[in-house]
Amino acid sequence: MTETDHPDSVPPAAEAEAGTAPPGADAPGEVLVSVADLTKHYGAIRAVDGISFEVRRGDVLGFLGPNGAGKTTAMKMITGFLEPDRGSITVAGIDVAADRLAVSRRIGYLPEDAPAYGEMTVEAFLGFIGEARELEAAEEAIERVLETAHLRSVRGQTIETLSKGYKRRVGLAQALIHDPDVLILDEPTDGLDPNQKAVVQDLISSLSSDRCIVLSTHILDEAERVCNRAVILSEGRILVDSTPSALVTQAPGHNAVRFRVTEGDPADVAETLAAADWCAGARVLPGGEVEAEPRDGENRLNDVLAAVGEHRIADVRVREGRLDELFRDVTRGVAA
Repeated sequence: MTETDHPDSVPPAAEAEAGTAPPGADAPGEVLVSVADLTKHYGAIRAVDGISFEVRRGDVLGFLGPNGAGKTTAMKMITGFLEPDRGSITVAGIDVAADRLAVSRRIGYLPEDAPAYGEMTVEAFLGFIGEARELEAAEEAIERVLETAHLRSVRGQTIETLSKGYKRRVGLAQALIHDPDVLILDEPTDGLDPNQKAVVQDLISSLSSDRCIVLSTHILDEAERVCNRAVILSEGRILVDSTPSALVTQAPGHNAVRFRVTEGDPADVAETLAAADWCAGARVLPGGEVEAEPRDGENRLNDVLAAVGEHRIADVRVREGRLDELFRDVTRGVAA
């Protein structure tokens, strides 16, 4: 079997996985992951430094941070692959330290660069995972995840012949095969081209309604697109924990007004605006445009227009803050 001309496309009519929780499942919104004072050292290096947070059913929590921030270490401790030096973790009410096997039944884990047996077909590999997890209805589970991850067209193809996008979806399928309450995804779109990233991001979004998802990413627009919460980590500590939409409003330059001066001196206009109480700063940009940044992040377009007075301006626009600008701001000085 060979891949189609567009191997990473998802048929428009393909439906997302059904969002019905199994009988006896926790009510939507209940805490599924609880982390308290989590700390981990590697020798003298404190990789994770006393972090605490909760994730509820329906949440997609994005771990953001520079390399070495502690994202992967924290995720490995949640899954039970690493023991913390201090702190506690519960998954679906189960203490990870007390019963790792029970926790593993509630977690689906996709590590970065997840290993797979390249000579196996997709279907055979998922069958192997089903056997390892001792699933009673393995065939039904395989059919379910083949449908969910849109892998039916390559079910008989060996993994080594798949595109990166398909390989990542095979990784997601193995993490989903036991229908876990919690998904832990480490850099799930790393190394994919833009089209492949979009497909995997859409797939992740479709999986969030009846479980919680914790993912790490270096892609700031991915957090905005997929996550309803974003945690920025740096040097093992949580610097920010909020929603992507709220974080955007805190970003440097949010609601900055940018325009072109058609009559008068742009430097004089910038100087006039910079003197206003509401203005955090105004500058002339390369190309001659003027940008005025509000001190409080509020929309000050009317104040700008009033202050400009007799100067004629054009191409006026108010720009929204960017999550990558906030990311750089709060992690300033941290080595990449």
